[in-house]
Amino acid sequence: MKKHALIGGLDTPKRVSLAQMEARARAARARGKRMVFTNGCFDLLHPGHVGYLEMARRLGDYLVVGLNADVSVRRIKGPARPINPEAARARVLAGLACVDYVVIFRSQRVTPLLRRLKPEIYVKGGDYTLATLDQSERRAVECGGGAIRILPVWKGFSTTAILKKVFG
Repeated sequence: MKKHALIGGLDTPKRVSLAQMEARARAARARGKRMVFTNGCFDLLHPGHVGYLEMARRLGDYLVVGLNADVSVRRIKGPARPINPEAARARVLAGLACVDYVVIFRSQRVTPLLRRLKPEIYVKGGDYTLATLDQSERRAVECGGGAIRILPVWKGFSTTAILKKVFG
């Protein structure tokens, strides 16, 4: 039996390369569609993630999620993370109705994607402010003509808290 055959495999048409996403973004922009972009590790998907992504999607015509590759998650979160590999995390995100595309990126910062995709709206969670947001990300969005929206944090939900509860 083929690995992952029972769940339809880890491939999904919503998972695209950066080059593919650039082409789709150009075509969508030519039709007057507005991209909402956000990013993160999304290691153990929880209600806070889902609510955040649903709110983000409502801000434009389609939602693109930049997903940190395993190598960048380890740099950010430490050697024990991610819990789930990037292909599995991408598949879970792609299974959400509010997510239109998932682009995996290896760099620690998402700035190169922001420069290339030029989202109309860049969304971050409420644990950020415009002052604490990485300023290269802010410049990339603003230089591309986009706006930054900070959405509220869903209190009581975090991957770190889940891991502490499970492992102590």
